[in-house]
Formats: sequence, C-alpha cells, structure tokens
Amino acid sequence: MNNFVIAITRTCGSGGTTIGKMLAEHYGIEWYDKELLKLASEDSGISYELFEKADSTLQKKPLFRAYKKVYRGELIPPESSDFTSNDNLFNYQAKVLKELAKQESYVVVGRAADFILKDFPRVLRVFIYASHENCLRHEMEVIGSSREEAEEEIAHKNAYREAYYEYHTGNKWLDARNYDLILDTGRFSYEECVMMIRGIIENTLIKR
Repeated sequence: MNNFVIAITRTCGSGGTTIGKMLAEHYGIEWYDKELLKLASEDSGISYELFEKADSTLQKKPLFRAYKKVYRGELIPPESSDFTSNDNLFNYQAKVLKELAKQESYVVVGRAADFILKDFPRVLRVFIYASHENCLRHEMEVIGSSREEAEEEIAHKNAYREAYYEYHTGNKWLDARNYDLILDTGRFSYEECVMMIRGIIENTLIKR
C-alpha cells in the first residue's frame, strides 16, 4: 500500500489552500477541507446541516474555551446528550480522515490533520506561511478588500486557527516540531513549494 497524505496547515493569506489544490491536481487525488463535513455526516448519521452550522459558528468565535479537549480517538455514543456536540463533530471528522488514509491518497487543508494523522506512516505534515505584508497583499487581491479589511480578516482567521488547533491537540499551532516541512511563500513561489513537497513525497514516502 503506497497511500500517502499531505496535511497542510497554513496562515491566512499564505496560499496554502492553493498549493494544496495544485498538489491534488498533479497527483489526481482528492483535496479535502469542507468536504469532510459531508463525509463525517454520512459516517455518523448526524445531519450535514449540524456539521455545517457548527463549522460556520465556530469560525465566528475569536477563541475556544480556556481548557483543552485534546483528541484521543474517542467517539461519543449516540445515546449521549453530547453526541451532536462540537467536540464529537470534530471526533467524526478525525475518524473519517484516518479511515480515508487507509484507503486512498489525498491532500487535506487544516482540520488539525497533522495531529490526527501523526501516527500514519506516510503523512507529510506541511506548514505554509508568509510575512504579514505578503499575506496582506494576497488577501487584498483575492477578496478585493481594503488594507484595513484584510488586516481584520487575517487577524481573525489566524486567531481562530490557532485556538482551534491548540484546543483539539494540546500543541502550539506555530511550534515547528509539529511539522515535517515549513515553507515561506514570500521566499518561494507556489510552484517551487509544490516541487519541494513533491520531491519529499516521491523520494521518501511513496518508496517506503
């Protein structure tokens, strides 16, 4: 079995999503982000609307609760009143990611996938970032916003991603020890980043 997974974590405006899509297109494999919500819904029997609502609601909150609910692979049973809690919705997304890794190669962006799949033998955990100014320029071009709006968007999304990651993993989002490869898209083009990731995949993971 030569299935491999590229798990991308990224700062807002760094181009991590674009790089993920480029890799998925090159290899002809699936790219997962919000698509996981539908798969987790089908697996759990919990309505897709609940997954979608939780995902949307959480992203509007600046921070998670102060304490951590580190994912340990558990699932809350249907008879529990917490079956449809946000924590269990995360648990089912994690379950789907692990099951998919046994069946196919894919690219996943966000979702704390680097932590969920840390014991999978052929996962490449990539962190993609850029300087604040580069991220600002990217967001202003992509969403056509003013500098002030882009500043707000970047601050909010990065705060959410950091809090989400720490809550579910117990680790620091920006800790380099969580990742196998860290790329600065202010220094390297998207195409160069794709080539470097491909080099590791093709010379290391696929050959195992």
